[in-house]
Amino acid sequence: MLLYLLDLIGVAVFAISGVLVAASAGMDLLGGLALAAVTAIGGGTLRDVLLNRHPIFWIRDARYLLVIIVAAALTMLYLAFFPPPGNSLLIADALGLALFAISGAQIAEAAGLSWLIVVLMGTMTGTAGGMLRDVMSARIPLILRQDLYATAAMVGIVVYVVLQKLGLPRNAAVSAGVMAVLLMRLLAVVWGVHLPHLRFITTQP
Repeated sequence: MLLYLLDLIGVAVFAISGVLVAASAGMDLLGGLALAAVTAIGGGTLRDVLLNRHPIFWIRDARYLLVIIVAAALTMLYLAFFPPPGNSLLIADALGLALFAISGAQIAEAAGLSWLIVVLMGTMTGTAGGMLRDVMSARIPLILRQDLYATAAMVGIVVYVVLQKLGLPRNAAVSAGVMAVLLMRLLAVVWGVHLPHLRFITTQP
């Protein structure tokens, strides 16, 4: 039940972020709905294809699509009368990343996969939809920028996996994992924390 709830909330907040990006790019209503859908179900769809989970989650349960439509419609209605709050996109994206990373990890875990594949599948679930959204709106994907994004998802999933191995109840481990992702994103957005850059060392002749 907790996994299903995480999925639905993640779908809603990622759909909101898709509409916000579409609005900033000057897209029409159909473009907003398309970006909302791609952001919300892109990562989970790729995960299900790779894990051979059929039918894919949103085909098996149409409530995911209903959540996307409702979240997108309410966001569009809000934007018709009010400007978006300053950091609304980053907040929605961080929430979606955290929720989808942990729910994706749980799905891979339930399939009996190794901890490394659990981390990779959770990270992909959390990041792929946002990457597709940014590519479709001609933005540099967050996962390719300097701030912590995929790294935040990985850290949160590792926290979740390790705490379970230590005997913590699953719900508590889920909460800790989600909070770890959000904390990492906060460090990146507010304080500019990022991974070291790759640099070539050049020698003068």
